[in-house]
Amino acid sequence: MRKPLIYLITGGEITAENFREKSAETLEIIEKAVESEISLIQIREKRLSAKPVFELVSKAAKLTKNSNTKLLVNDRADIALAAEADGVHLTSKSISAEIIRANFPANFIVGVSAHSLEEVEKAKLAGADFAVFSPIFATASKAGYGAPQGVAKLREVAQTVENFPVIALGGIDETNFREVLPVCAGFAAIRFLNDAKNLQKLRSYNL
Repeated sequence: MRKPLIYLITGGEITAENFREKSAETLEIIEKAVESEISLIQIREKRLSAKPVFELVSKAAKLTKNSNTKLLVNDRADIALAAEADGVHLTSKSISAEIIRANFPANFIVGVSAHSLEEVEKAKLAGADFAVFSPIFATASKAGYGAPQGVAKLREVAQTVENFPVIALGGIDETNFREVLPVCAGFAAIRFLNDAKNLQKLRSYNL
């Protein structure tokens, strides 16, 4: 049985004003995630400018170094590389995966956000390492992306792009994460995974 990919995405609540307090909290969660052998972590702090993002990622990279956890940065491949993270997560507004592949190290991880089968197929052809498909269940954070696509659609997408990891995102929590695991490579979450107690529980499930 393959080990599912579990992808922690940071909460996006850090600002210049609360940076000291909230970045410390985020680093504590990242440390717990590493202890729980979470597969992937994405630093997704859109309210910060480049300098504090670099500072946060540099500190996080020291926690993930020499572990099984890979650290990615939302959108900013340049910061990821400079801060010694493992890769980047690209959105629909980011530069393309093709450009990253052509200009960054071969082992640089590239994840891509997708909301349709076509976008997942495009990510695969572009040389991405995986795609995050959303939203699966109802969630306020993904309200702008339309109705939940559901597990059946997730299964269809994952089966269509065979041998390419598709990770589920959107409304995933302790009540439903087991529904997606049999049909795709794993799941991503913000609120569910930014909780030390939940990380500890996941470790005890021996996924």
